[in-house]
Amino acid sequence: MKKIRLFTPGPCQTPEEALIEMARPFEHHRTDWFKDLLKDCTKKLQKVIKTDNDVLIITGSGTAAAEGAIVGCCPPGSKLLTIEGGKFGQRWGEIAQQFGIEVTRHAVPWGTAIQPQEVKALLDADPAITAVMVVHSETSTATACDLEGIGKVTGDAGKLLLVDGITSAGALPLYPDKWNVDVVITGSQKALMLPPGLGFVSVSDRAWKVIEGNAKQSTYYLNLAKARKAATKYDTPYTPAHLLVRGLNITLDLLLDEGIENVWKRVATMAAMTRAAGEAVGMKVFSKHPSDSVTAFEAPNGIDVGEISKFLKKRYGIHTAGGQDELKGRIIRFSHMGWLDELDMLVAIGGIEQALYALGHKFDIGAGVRAAQAVLAERSAK
Repeated sequence: MKKIRLFTPGPCQTPEEALIEMARPFEHHRTDWFKDLLKDCTKKLQKVIKTDNDVLIITGSGTAAAEGAIVGCCPPGSKLLTIEGGKFGQRWGEIAQQFGIEVTRHAVPWGTAIQPQEVKALLDADPAITAVMVVHSETSTATACDLEGIGKVTGDAGKLLLVDGITSAGALPLYPDKWNVDVVITGSQKALMLPPGLGFVSVSDRAWKVIEGNAKQSTYYLNLAKARKAATKYDTPYTPAHLLVRGLNITLDLLLDEGIENVWKRVATMAAMTRAAGEAVGMKVFSKHPSDSVTAFEAPNGIDVGEISKFLKKRYGIHTAGGQDELKGRIIRFSHMGWLDELDMLVAIGGIEQALYALGHKFDIGAGVRAAQAVLAERSAK
């Protein structure tokens, strides 16, 4: 018997309650049944994302929500600054270019996070910039930035701040309203614990003024102004993935019942356990500014990260993620999002040790589990 254990940074493990709910008989989406469901989910999303701003539920991935936000917030005559320290940061610059938006694509080394003072220097050097897009937690490199500090810089400069929160919303501390964040984007298959298929975007009043004044938006399906108009009646402009919304109602309840601040603490504990375990068995944390929602390791000398991944999946059903583009074959990534807790993480750490032992790595077997247990015991005592 082999269980499927998802430690991939999306899709993440989904609670059984949500899967069962989505399997129940359902009604048509143009009904009060669905509108009430959408209303409940919208209000709960505001609590999870910690915002009083509008939150839209879009049928599509996080990339769909991001495309709608980028195009809507960048009308003719505007200029977007994208901060690109990984695969997903690059994607937002590519989208802007594809839609003919004037964009400055600023690259930072993968595994590092741009500092607020660097953003300030970029804005000071180019007053024409009207909006900035950053990735809070760069999934491809397991790297988190100082979003609060960046928000202060963009807020002081009077620039819109668009944030890829796809692996941060629901997993890392996030206060959009306090931090001057105008747009937060996320997706269903990460910390919100659902299968892929829904994108979410919270939008500030300041951003809405730009979006609704942008008569030349070149999107049709992903037009946020249309989505907002429908959302005022708790409806959608086009056919929604309403079974996913049904499951979302369950997963949001689970997050809110635990308390979102407690979720952040649980995620942080799992990340700290994993990093300590990796160091104890000779696996180096890749990022210089690690995210708590996902950890990336480099393998010990002489060990192929791909072989670690293959062993974990074949022997224990533990699914992980590898590196992308320039990190392909260099790192292995473990998620701390979704329907996981600290004991699940101990299982994954035990699996890592078994994989390393089977692949011939010399280390003190059990050292990783002991290091993780020590972190867990220390944090549990607080």
